[in-house]
Amino acid sequence: MLTTLKVIPQLVCWALLVPVLSRSLSGTATAVAAAAGFVAGVAGENLLLAYAGGELPFRPLRGVCGVIFLLLWGASVWALYRGGSTRSEAEAKATASAPLAACAVAVGTGVLAGALTLCRLAPLDGGAVRLAPYLTLAVAGAVLAVGASFPARYLSRRVVPQGIPLAALVVSVLMFMACSVQRLDIFSPLSMEVMKFVHDFVHQFFESMLIPDHPFFRSDVWGYIGLLFSDKVGFWGGLVLWYLPVLLIALALRLRRLPSVAHIRQGAERRKLLAAFIRERRLRLVAPLLALAFLTAAAYQSRFPATEYWDPKPIEVTATPAGQIVIPKKGEVELEDGKLHKFSYRQGSREARFFVMLTPAGQLVTTLDACAICQPEGYGQAGNAVICYYCRTLIPLETVGKPGGCNPVPIPCSVKGDAVAIDAMTLLNTWESTVQVTSHGKGMGK
Repeated sequence: MLTTLKVIPQLVCWALLVPVLSRSLSGTATAVAAAAGFVAGVAGENLLLAYAGGELPFRPLRGVCGVIFLLLWGASVWALYRGGSTRSEAEAKATASAPLAACAVAVGTGVLAGALTLCRLAPLDGGAVRLAPYLTLAVAGAVLAVGASFPARYLSRRVVPQGIPLAALVVSVLMFMACSVQRLDIFSPLSMEVMKFVHDFVHQFFESMLIPDHPFFRSDVWGYIGLLFSDKVGFWGGLVLWYLPVLLIALALRLRRLPSVAHIRQGAERRKLLAAFIRERRLRLVAPLLALAFLTAAAYQSRFPATEYWDPKPIEVTATPAGQIVIPKKGEVELEDGKLHKFSYRQGSREARFFVMLTPAGQLVTTLDACAICQPEGYGQAGNAVICYYCRTLIPLETVGKPGGCNPVPIPCSVKGDAVAIDAMTLLNTWESTVQVTSHGKGMGK
């Protein structure tokens, strides 16, 4: 039952998307092609999950989702450049008379939708989906697609989007499906890249202008500059980039020029023609509005994921007279159980937070509960990955203990018999240097 509930939102989106594709393109043939694509996507992704470990099964999907989002950006700019003419009559007739092209679009959409939906069922610790859920999902997706061809006949062509608005709706639905799986999330990496860009730009600007060392630079101004180093900058900047393509498409539709009525002598006929065009233009805005709704739901899922992370409360530890923090492998916690175990060490007013875990390679590693990029909000663990709570980046367990990017900063340790030993001063110094940089910005520690 819980397995079924996981994919209900994705299947509902699929059931709503196929009638639109069927009505916009080639009717029943499109629905059949979409059904075949969905089954192929489910089967192909399950094979990847069964025979490829780690993040490999998810990388192609994440890459494709990123590419189609970039293509939507290009299409939105093109629509605005053309003055709102998102699809000419010639293009509409060409697509209607090219069922192979329409079926290719339906198959591609189905493959992506099927693969994204199956990933919702993928075990957190890796491996393929069990046979019963796998077959049930494939059959359900195919039945919904074929059955959608019947209600599609009753959809008004004036409401059904075509061309670029249709692409916006399809991409937004696929983004919603992707963001429901954290390993396929697109919005969080986008927000993180915006945040990094702002951080680096502000840092380089202040460094080049020597503003941090200026004697007349008021100290209270740093409070406002510090806002540029919060995660809110990445979130709001990411939202702008997330919504802008669809907003540009809506603007292009809204700015579509009225038809020429100079050749019509009767005023009533002119008004009738103009009123019909304005009414049709308003109806065409339905697709961008629905796309905005799906993108909003995708951003919400990215920001507030349903996954519950293993995040134990840090255990306080002390150092020996020789300045070594010694943690037994077995005792209050089992360090070799594959889980993340957090600890904290205090020396006077100085305090550092770190964790110890066993990697899939069988090596015990110790790292700070912070990285060299983000503010130190810590990490949680789910399945075969840990997540940075600040920027929502997923880090595969295979890379924990290695420096770089958003990976937790590694701390040298030595495994002596049945215990792990860490130098206390190295831990404190590394924590303080890392936190000073991520809290205030490099070179801006005022």
